[in-house]
Amino acid sequence: MRLGVLDVGSNTVHLIVVDAHQGAHPTPMHDDRWLLRLAEQIGDDGVLSKAGEKALLDAVQEACDQAERLGCEELMALVTSAIREAVNGREVLDRVSRRTGVDLHVLSGEDEARLTFLAVRRWFGWSAGRLLVLDIGGGSLELAAGRDEDPDVALSLPLGAGRMTRRFLPDARDGGRPDLAALAKLDAHATELITPAAKKLRDVGSPDLVAATSKTFRTLARLTGAAPYSAGLQMPRQLTREGLGQLTGFVSRIESAALAELPGVSPDRAHQVPAGAAVAAAAMRLLDVPCVRICPWALREGVILRRLDSLGGA
Repeated sequence: MRLGVLDVGSNTVHLIVVDAHQGAHPTPMHDDRWLLRLAEQIGDDGVLSKAGEKALLDAVQEACDQAERLGCEELMALVTSAIREAVNGREVLDRVSRRTGVDLHVLSGEDEARLTFLAVRRWFGWSAGRLLVLDIGGGSLELAAGRDEDPDVALSLPLGAGRMTRRFLPDARDGGRPDLAALAKLDAHATELITPAAKKLRDVGSPDLVAATSKTFRTLARLTGAAPYSAGLQMPRQLTREGLGQLTGFVSRIESAALAELPGVSPDRAHQVPAGAAVAAAAMRLLDVPCVRICPWALREGVILRRLDSLGGA
């Protein structure tokens, strides 16, 4: 069957369409995204702006039209941290649903972590043993660990790369250089939040494999020498703590405008790289992880796999 997944995140609205059936590898048929930076459209009062709502409405309508043209039998639409935390998020989603006919399902942070964990487990298989999975999004950091397809521990922390950039490194959004004192405060903040989470994750046992997903981790790995995306999904990629330490020192001393010119860095997300690197470094340090394997599957694939599993049990 042909399935579509529409993922409304803090930075982008992302549509993927796959051909899939239970027990088979989902075959990508279409991929499109709209850069909205919804989290940056939320004011200090926690309200998503009218401009942000209109941009979301337009993107959802376009995604819906594309899914229909492509013959999707089902379109699964989900919302993560940005709209989830907006004061008027529910009202916005109701209006979008009435205008487009698309019911946007709000995922909790824990559900995000669990679905991402499922995707990573299926990608690496049972031979990976006990898994620890890290995922840095625009609004949150998801962590999950376990031996099965459903993790023993699934956590979500408000440490996304976009959120930390807005809070600690606002000058980076204008192409400037990160403030070193602000980076130190970011590290202290991340350490405070990750420390108790790390204890919960350690309590379920040492991982046999540590994996990382998300655009942030893929970018960091690319900047430390991993193969480009064009080399294919099957190409092994990793990010070491040593390499990340060197990279963190580098990106903290150059302007984000210059960082945007480096291979593997999306110009629209270059300003988030220093914050993402700081969060990743804190997480790997506190979890005592020397290296992470980069997994190309994440939340959207987890949603597809869970849906296919439910069809098999019908």
